Formats: sequence, structure tokens, C-alpha cells
Amino acid sequence: METYHGRENAMLDERWRSVRKVLLVRLDNLGDVLLMTPAFHAVRQALPHASITLLAGPVGAQVGRLDPDLDSVLVYQAPWMDPWHKLPLDAEREQRMIARLKEERFDGAIIFTSFRQSPLPAAYLCYLAEIPLRVAASIDGPGSLLTTRHKHPERMMHEVQRGLDLVGSIGMTTQEQDLVLRVPQSAREEIQQRLSPLLQGRPFIVVHPGCSMPARTYPPEMYVQVINLLIERLQVFVAVTGGPEEQELVEGIVRQVAPENRASVLPLAGVLPFDQLCALIQQAALTVTNNTGPMHISAAVKTPVVALFALTNPPEQWGPWRVAHRLLYHDVPCRICYSRICPYQHECLRLVSPEQVVMAANELLTGAPLDEETLLESVKGGNHVANRA
Repeated sequence: METYHGRENAMLDERWRSVRKVLLVRLDNLGDVLLMTPAFHAVRQALPHASITLLAGPVGAQVGRLDPDLDSVLVYQAPWMDPWHKLPLDAEREQRMIARLKEERFDGAIIFTSFRQSPLPAAYLCYLAEIPLRVAASIDGPGSLLTTRHKHPERMMHEVQRGLDLVGSIGMTTQEQDLVLRVPQSAREEIQQRLSPLLQGRPFIVVHPGCSMPARTYPPEMYVQVINLLIERLQVFVAVTGGPEEQELVEGIVRQVAPENRASVLPLAGVLPFDQLCALIQQAALTVTNNTGPMHISAAVKTPVVALFALTNPPEQWGPWRVAHRLLYHDVPCRICYSRICPYQHECLRLVSPEQVVMAANELLTGAPLDEETLLESVKGGNHVANRA
């Protein structure tokens, strides 16, 4: 097993030159897969004639279907990516996936994981499927599960950079490091037809209030205030989005919007297929959301984003990539807790006021600076507004 510590301008690993079928593995959430697309692009550039397949969970697989660097997508709900313990014990399900991968006769697998995940369960899956080359970053002892064990530099890196660093360990590089997401023209047309009669010449903002992790979710009652202020102060239309499981959340928020503003709000939870959600965000003037998938979709389609970014994870590692944005959070002693459910009062988000959210939105929309007096007050209170382009 080769252990790789990083080489600048590395040449393609000799073992990978003859590879014709590649499996890319990223098994967690939508945003996590999207952040790996620059690395996927590096694989495509290094192996232009290879067939590249993504193995992803049901939600993350949606990204793969809009990535032109990929030839196919396999869906696998891995038991080690089941934080809420919803998957029943089913050994046959795992055996079927091993058999499916074995049938595909992949030449090599590249296993992508985030900072706190072990790649070894996925590596074992690929080992049992008899994939000869298996690459991942691992601080655990992988034995012969990996043919290339990579160690990332011991410094803070954005997840995009971590993905690129991993494929760089076998000499796959690219200068094109934007997120990759191709929105179909048909989806853009569907969104235009749906929204044009409602907008009356106004710009529209996407507000996505949901998140798979409660600790990363701005309170719903504060999203109500944000929507009211966006409409009243910025004269915009607001589309409120969410997945099927977030319909109750979105409908509850929209019901509480001031009656005089409801004609300027459209609830879209559980309504749009993924490609139309991407088209909606692409055509929006701005997105307001938590640290969740639509934040990264916004980055991929270059729509500015106000991110209500809970300090459960490092912003430097997970923030929007290469897009105009503002990160809003309140600094707290318990920062970088990695909690799924906040054990305290959710101060890192709850202490960011709706007024601050709208000020950040206005700055991104108009280029106008933040109101100096309000900014001084926010600094006194410990709130953080991070400006990024």
C-alpha cells in the first residue's frame, strides 16, 4: 500500500493509466456530493476516455445526474451514513450492492469522505466487490483495504480543496475548480412559466428554511420575520423551498407571514423536482438559507447567498465556494461542536437578527454597504458578518 503525503504537479499514477471504469464514492448529503464535483472534474480530465460512475446516497445522487463529467449514477443508502438510525438491519441489501459493484467490474475506486468520516466501510465494500485500485484519505490503519492511503495536510482546508487534494494523490489535477452543475434548459423554462405571472417585474429571492440537522437550522419564527422584511424593505417576491419532508415547516412559515405580504410569497416545498429547484435558484437574485444543500447549489449556479451558518462546523471548511456570499452567525464558546441537535439555546443562530439577514441581502443585491450604526451594534453583541466574494 502506498502512503501519499502530497506532491506538487504530480504525474498520473502509473497504475491508473490503463483504468477504463472508475467508481467515485460519496455517500452522504447533497451538498457534500456537490462539493466534490471539482475533484470529479479532475478525474474526467485525467481519464477522458474512461467510464465514470458515482456511488451516492438517494439525495446526493441527484447531483450526479446533473454532472456532465459522470456517465452514470448508482444509488446506495449505506448503513454507516444513517445518523438517525432509520435503516433496518438487512444483510441481503448489502450483499446485493456488493454483487452489483462486482458485476460492473470497476478498475478503480476513489472514496471521498469529510473530515470526521472514516472511509474504511466504503473501502471494504469496494474490496469485497474486487475493485483492484482503492484510494481514500485515512488516519486509521486501513491494512490492505486501500491501495493508496492519502493523508491530508494538517491545516484547515475547504471540502472542495480536500477533494482535489485526494485525487491529486494519484496525479489527477484541474485548473477548473468551480462546482459543476448543469441545469437543463427544460427545467429553466418550467420555472419561468411558473413564476413569470407572479413576479410583475420584481426580482425574486429563494428562502430555504429547512436542514437535515436541527442544530444548523435558523428558527422558523425568525424566518417569518426575514420574509416579511425582505418583501417590505426590498420589494421582492419570495419563493420558499423545501423537500417533501419539509412541507409542514414551509407551510407553517408561510401561514405566519403578514396577510398584506402573502401575495408576494410562494410555498414550493415538495413541489419541485431537483432540476427545477436548481433552475429556480439559478434564476433567483439571491438565496437565503442555512448551511445545507441549497447553499451549495447557489454557489454552483453563481447565485449570491446569505448563509445562516451555525457554528457546528468550521465555516472555512464548509462555506459557499467561489460565489458572492455573507456568512451570518453569532460567535459562541461552544463553536465547532459537530452537534446534530443543539444542547443549549441555539445562540450561534438565534442571536443573528432578521434585520441583519435583510441588511446582508440588501448589500448583496445592491452593493450598498451595511448600515454603520446597525453594524456597530451587531459587533457589540458578538454577531459575525463575514463578507466573501
